[in-house]
Amino acid sequence: MIAAAEELGESVGVSKACRVLTVPRSRLYRERRPKRPPAPRPTSKRALSQEEKAGVHQMLNSERFQDSPPREVYATLLDEGIYLCDWRTMYRILGEYGEVQERRNQLQHPVYSKPELLATAPNQVWSWDITKLRGPFPWICYYLYVILDIFSRYVVGWMIAECESGDLAKELIMATCAKEEISADQLALHADRGSPMISKSVGQLLTDLEVAKSFSRPHTPDDNPYSEAQFKTMKYRPDYPDRFKSQDHARGWARDFIHWYNHEHYHNGLALMTPAMVHHGLAEAVYTHRQRVLQAAYEAHPERFVRGMPTPPALPKEVWINQPQSGTVELHNPAAVPASDPTQSGAQAVSRVAEGQADVVLHARSLDTGEHLATVGKALEQPNRTESFDTNISLELSQNA
Repeated sequence: MIAAAEELGESVGVSKACRVLTVPRSRLYRERRPKRPPAPRPTSKRALSQEEKAGVHQMLNSERFQDSPPREVYATLLDEGIYLCDWRTMYRILGEYGEVQERRNQLQHPVYSKPELLATAPNQVWSWDITKLRGPFPWICYYLYVILDIFSRYVVGWMIAECESGDLAKELIMATCAKEEISADQLALHADRGSPMISKSVGQLLTDLEVAKSFSRPHTPDDNPYSEAQFKTMKYRPDYPDRFKSQDHARGWARDFIHWYNHEHYHNGLALMTPAMVHHGLAEAVYTHRQRVLQAAYEAHPERFVRGMPTPPALPKEVWINQPQSGTVELHNPAAVPASDPTQSGAQAVSRVAEGQADVVLHARSLDTGEHLATVGKALEQPNRTESFDTNISLELSQNA
């Protein structure tokens, strides 16, 4: 702006040019003056001479004091009847030589990259975590392991145990992958950096199953948002007990909650569908049915819909963990696989019990996708009986728990 004011001032005058460009004239005049080099700072009469500074520096680096801080050197010399300078001056002299720094090896924290995971269908990215459930006494607690599909929010596997263990987590992950029929290079498993998550047994299992590993950054809970949100939903339920009387009590309550969460909870992030609807491929049929209901309501009373034909909320096509703001990003999860064939059979039951440890609680049976679609199709033939449609969906999907 100063250069523009100078150029315009040659034709209309400096005062008018500065007023038009809103540039203070004092600044323009100040810029015209040549900059003077800074005046050398005068040396105080109380300062040490160069010879005295060299003597102090030599004393501080002597074999006797090379491992002592200036405060200790100052006190030691005073006790011997010697005064060179104040200990603050000793620090300044060392600073002039660049010798004021930490002399021990310091821990260098590694730089952790932000995990960026994308899921466009179920069984592409799972998130898992462990939360504590308070037992009957303050020193007793139980641990709830939960594996969650981030696209459908469906709890694919869970268990209750008395401790955090990599071996228990290994059994749960292995059983859940078998139940969901996970193939090689299909799945990415995301978790925080807890000891069971980074254990050697879990890492070796994921390598054998060819499942990609992904970890949150340290002390960054929002890198694992779906598991954290699911735990909050659980602990804010009205019937969540303050304490569990026993492990069986905790397991029974968790079983009822997960059935509710999978089959009865209409999720805001899933276009008000249940996780089971999305996970088992019913989302399109449910959306079509809802659209027919809204269309019938619109045709009956169009004056009530001032914005025209209503539409139900649509299911998101992508679900991210740390979606990048812009640009092309190389994803950490395996290549996205197409959605499962509607005619392909669903995963069968797997239930394993580790003797003396904990029960691995999995779903008893998953209906074939074709059976689900047949049920929905039967309901869609009766568009005016929406209550019957919802009941049929609930009854059929409840057999998975």
